[in-house]
Amino acid sequence: MDTTQTIAPPRRVTIVEDDENIAGLLLFLLEREGFAPEIVRDGRAAIELVAAHGPPSAVVLDHMLPYRDGLAVASAMRADPRWSDIPILLLSAAQAVAEPRSGAARVDACIEKPFDPAALVASLKRLAREGA
Repeated sequence: MDTTQTIAPPRRVTIVEDDENIAGLLLFLLEREGFAPEIVRDGRAAIELVAAHGPPSAVVLDHMLPYRDGLAVASAMRADPRWSDIPILLLSAAQAVAEPRSGAARVDACIEKPFDPAALVASLKRLAREGA
């Protein structure tokens, strides 16, 4: 009898966040929950990542980024067929931002900063499960 277990690899999550403290918090939270997070620091680098790499299980995307904002990044992700259905969770400090749930920059969830870490992780888990 084979007693070895097959362990699924961690789900890769791309974090696009320019604030070092928030990026560090997200990295800690997601690693603790079994995700394999990677951090990208600005909108231009995120768009380059889309062009050069295969998609992750989900994306945590800051709204206000250097070079290109989060909605421009989301539009680039949706325009690439490999990334078009990847769940995107938008983080926004702008209280007036409307959740763009349709159109070129469609996101799947929006969480306002400052955020509740447990709520963010729960939302990301739900999105990753629905996107699987």
